[in-house]
Amino acid sequence: MSAAEEFFKKISKEIPDVKEGKMFGALCVKTPNGKAGAMFWKDCIVVKLDGDAFREAMSLDGSKQFEPMEGRPMKEWVQIPFEHKNKWKKFVTISVDIVRKIKK
Repeated sequence: MSAAEEFFKKISKEIPDVKEGKMFGALCVKTPNGKAGAMFWKDCIVVKLDGDAFREAMSLDGSKQFEPMEGRPMKEWVQIPFEHKNKWKKFVTISVDIVRKIKK
């Protein structure tokens, strides 16, 4: 297990009302509505953000819009590299709050 994956698992345990799951075959945290709130992908986190949080995340070096398949970006989902791990918990928390509000 990489240091990035260990860190993702650690902060996932600190976020209330989520449980581990899978999204695109990758480790993720799911909210009570069954939706993925954040995902671990290639030593990065992938989070759903909007507004200022989206712009802040996209401004970080190495961050990019998440594309599970090349040329197929997912709207509002940002891939943030491990070098910004000090901001991961903040963005996971924001993402979980956004996703939690989505109806089943």
